[in-house]
Amino acid sequence: MNKFGSLLVATLLLVASLTACESSNPTNTATTSSGGDSTAAKGGTGQSRLDIVKQRGKLICGVDGKIPGFSFVNESGQYSGLDVDICKAVAAAVFGDPNAVEYRNLDSTERFEALKSGEVDILSRNTTWTISRDTSVGLEFAPTTFYDGQGMMVAKDSGITKLEDLAGKAICVEAGTTTELNLTDALRQRNIKAETVTFQQSDPAYAAYVEGRCQGMTSDKSQLVARRSTLPNPDDHVLLDVTMSKEPLGPVTVNNDSAWFDVVKWTTYALIEAEELGINQGNVDQLKTSENPNIKRFLGTEGDLGKGAGLSNDFAANAVKAVGNYGEVYERNLGQGSQFKLPRGQNALWTNGGLMYSPPLR
Repeated sequence: MNKFGSLLVATLLLVASLTACESSNPTNTATTSSGGDSTAAKGGTGQSRLDIVKQRGKLICGVDGKIPGFSFVNESGQYSGLDVDICKAVAAAVFGDPNAVEYRNLDSTERFEALKSGEVDILSRNTTWTISRDTSVGLEFAPTTFYDGQGMMVAKDSGITKLEDLAGKAICVEAGTTTELNLTDALRQRNIKAETVTFQQSDPAYAAYVEGRCQGMTSDKSQLVARRSTLPNPDDHVLLDVTMSKEPLGPVTVNNDSAWFDVVKWTTYALIEAEELGINQGNVDQLKTSENPNIKRFLGTEGDLGKGAGLSNDFAANAVKAVGNYGEVYERNLGQGSQFKLPRGQNALWTNGGLMYSPPLR
């Protein structure tokens, strides 16, 4: 064999060797994203949470349970609120039954681990969408259901009218929240020296505020309004005219489970789209005879949009039948049909100057 032949053989043997080493190297297999492995949340089987929920026969939804208008459990054990209605809508989309839900009350420090471990299937609990939670914490945020901002509550007779008046005073805040971080930033930006008193749960924080241990109580404005209604003398407290942050709140699932995330995402969008299409809890059945192609696809009388999501084709209709469209959910829990009378503002449809917008269901 000449030198060229010997060199060719040697080269082929080297390539074969490298190829064999490469194919047997486990590091070249597909890897999960840096957002975290959702195997635990999938029940340790690698199957989608959607399959686990279907096999179980009910949805387990993580909520707060102590915020009127969002998630509140009364003395009879009945849950109500915007966040609760999202849970019911998802259950209706999956099972056709809004009552196929088990609620778990979670405080701010335990909610994320409960979701990532698979203790709950979804968080619907005043959770703010941030980049770190969406990436390094390993969460997946469904559409925003309430656009909010952080505020400050003080006693009406305190003489406090702006954040600067809290210099040298104490402010109560719930630990493990964006609220705590935003407060630190707001005080730092204004060079205000105030004492921050943190609590793991919201009840002790509001109790300390009422007792006068703190001269200010900070949280999302909607939560402050809701919790003020539960205080002994609600009219004795006011919210300052200040907004310290953006707080987009909405349901949350774990990373790396697109099938389950799609169900939660598109069920939420369906409530928004239903309002835009004029579909509500009262007319959803009658509209099944509509010739409007957008309505026909939405209700599942035409096409197979539900099938693509692993659901029945009438999943959106079932969600609306259970809780109403987004406008009905809002007005019942926070708007004119509630004790709070909160205007829609940013939470109006995009066609009415708000931020609520759904991609097409087609």
